Amino acid sequence: MLSACSPEQANQETLAFDQAYPPQAGGTLMSAMPSDPSSMIGMVAGESASLAIGSYLFNSLLKYDQNLDLAGELAASWRVADDNKTITFKLKPNLQWADGKPLTSADVLFTWQLITDEKTHSPYASDYQLVTQAEAPDPQTFIVHYSQPFAPALESWASLQVLPKHKLAGQDIHTTSFAQKPLGSHYYQLQEWRHGEYIKLSRNPKSVMGPANIETLVERVIPDPAAQFLELMADHIDSMNMDPITYARIIPLRPALAARLNQYKELGNSYTYLGFNLKRKPFDDVRVRKAINYAIDKQEIIDGVYLGLGIAIASPYKPGTRWSNPDLHPYAFDPAKARQLLAEAGYTDSDGDGYLDKNGQKLSFEILTNLGNKQREKTSVIIQRRLKEVGIDTRLRTLEWASLLTNFIKPGNFDAVVMGWGLGLDPDQYNIWHSSQQNPGQFNFIGYHNPQVDHLLEQGRLEFDPEKRMQIYHAFAKALYDDSPLVYLSAGYGLTAIHKRVQGIMNPIPPAGVGYDSQKWYIPAPLRRAQIQAE
Repeated sequence: MLSACSPEQANQETLAFDQAYPPQAGGTLMSAMPSDPSSMIGMVAGESASLAIGSYLFNSLLKYDQNLDLAGELAASWRVADDNKTITFKLKPNLQWADGKPLTSADVLFTWQLITDEKTHSPYASDYQLVTQAEAPDPQTFIVHYSQPFAPALESWASLQVLPKHKLAGQDIHTTSFAQKPLGSHYYQLQEWRHGEYIKLSRNPKSVMGPANIETLVERVIPDPAAQFLELMADHIDSMNMDPITYARIIPLRPALAARLNQYKELGNSYTYLGFNLKRKPFDDVRVRKAINYAIDKQEIIDGVYLGLGIAIASPYKPGTRWSNPDLHPYAFDPAKARQLLAEAGYTDSDGDGYLDKNGQKLSFEILTNLGNKQREKTSVIIQRRLKEVGIDTRLRTLEWASLLTNFIKPGNFDAVVMGWGLGLDPDQYNIWHSSQQNPGQFNFIGYHNPQVDHLLEQGRLEFDPEKRMQIYHAFAKALYDDSPLVYLSAGYGLTAIHKRVQGIMNPIPPAGVGYDSQKWYIPAPLRRAQIQAE
């Protein structure tokens, strides 16, 4: 399709898209997402697609600014008591939901009650359950009380997406039609949702933050990255998250395409891992877990799958931050050490078939990952090959994302998974690693239980001194390292392509990321698809 354009046409197009225009309202931004949300209530669904769409629809009391400092969103101001046990939020005046109803502190109180209700089963509940009392003494005031100081308290209120009480009161949050037809207060509102096809959002004129520039956002559900890229080449979408091959090899080889795109690279706050179901054998034996860690060549995965666009890690924190323990180093690739540990655990090849066994049972398990994520699929293949070399038999299985979560992850019906964690800015990881967080739908789905880790996580939530808090989380990371409940595979880069018709993107990229202040992005009228087609 690109070869059909003459060089002159390509040059004219490049000149048009390189021209700067003043900010203006209107237009449609077309993007791609790899999976359909299961619900529009992300605080209940607990998966990235729901939270991503929810971030367009709902507001929080606080938000992070471009430098990752806390700022007000619904809150005009807030005050922390001297004993660090009470926070008083003052809401901005004249807040409204998209239907014109007032947004008040009663909505914030209702949302807190909903998320902390045990029947809701929110994976985020634990942070808010530490609030011993919440009150809304008047429409503009919301007050929370803690029994003891909670270090991540303020940060937690930057995550709670506030829901409308007048739409949800008295309803079952798991069956309500609101999850499919939500009403929000943020820059956009749901206009149309065709499951498995696309989600269309339209600008909310009553947004509490003021109107966004772009009139319509369309998120097309395209699980296959290769199919996403074909749509990007055909100019049917304006942006996509890229895999390393597309970023480093394919786009540079297509000058006409590269001339239409801006590419962005940033080290994200996430990592990919091989996680074990610790409630199943053989993963209840730390020697087996460590053997698997030694048997996998992480650099091979980073080089082969991510084309070097990744970093080997040894803790669940972003490299280079104060929370990342500098004394920890990734498990080396050491097949001999892996075989030694497996022998110590009682595994031998008693029948000479090339696979280890114990008490007549072959050392064998299944690895699950989500369909359409080519990096995870390729990573699983490399893991399978390396584990075979030390006598471990593995089977690979890819599943559609919603099915993987609903039928396997939440009920604990798996052996091992290749997945990823996207983390917040605060180092607290209580929701993921504390032994109390193992109920269906909660994040400690691998069944990890270590009293030392529980104590450190509890201690870290109470410590306000940055240096002491850092030492606590370094000790926490060391305990995880020694237990090896999962294999850290890599911390990856976020790679994004955005068509040059989209203007107003901050340059250079702020610490908050390329998507920060996207409500200020705009598409000049001459560069919009309908305008181009008409001309």
